[in-house]
Amino acid sequence: MAQIRSQCTALRSAVTQVGPDADVPTCPRWTTRRLVGHLAKVQVWVRAGLRKISVEDLGAGRPPEDWDSLLAWWDEHLALLLDELADPEAPAWLPFDRAPQTAGAWARRQAHEAAIHRLDAEHARAGSAAADAVPGLAFDPGFAADGIEELLGWLVPRLDSAKSAPRAGAVLLGAADAGRSWTVRVEPGVPPELEAGGRTGDATVTGTADAVYRQLWGRPSHASVAGDTGLLDPLRAP
Repeated sequence: MAQIRSQCTALRSAVTQVGPDADVPTCPRWTTRRLVGHLAKVQVWVRAGLRKISVEDLGAGRPPEDWDSLLAWWDEHLALLLDELADPEAPAWLPFDRAPQTAGAWARRQAHEAAIHRLDAEHARAGSAAADAVPGLAFDPGFAADGIEELLGWLVPRLDSAKSAPRAGAVLLGAADAGRSWTVRVEPGVPPELEAGGRTGDATVTGTADAVYRQLWGRPSHASVAGDTGLLDPLRAP
């Protein structure tokens, strides 16, 4: 909850500084208006998921085109979302089979959704997609490590890996500052699978938790990538 609020506050600050029509270098063909609209619509969709109803039944309407109205619409639905996430044990529908079907699981997912798009907004403010364009932003190692595990454990197994995994192999990911490592087994036609233990991989992604987190989400990163990099394709975020 606190992470959703803080990441969205930082995102809002960045986009209001540059205005609605600034390019988002980390999301080609996106503007900051589209970035805000995307995150706001996702949060409305989550509100519907929490209630197990459709977006239409929620009665949220469409995001406004006017910039100030769009920001106000986002503010309104973000506040409602935070209220509706107050009980982490409340039952809720999520489209991820391996995630707990609870409001707490949605809070985790939305914290990382907001954080990655906050990073996009900071790159828009900097006007650059270079990895060192936003030196003042580094995600906390524990938070970034949680984002890596959430992506590998919940989101990646839901993706269709049949076309993207070129061959069987193991990917080792390591974040020394968080004291964490992950081994993921990939092979054509089946979802990637987190494995316990493992010290070697056919491909490796190492660095700070922040760097590995950004790398997996396809954002500019200083992570070190080595080995059979084709094995990383089924691990990339949607």
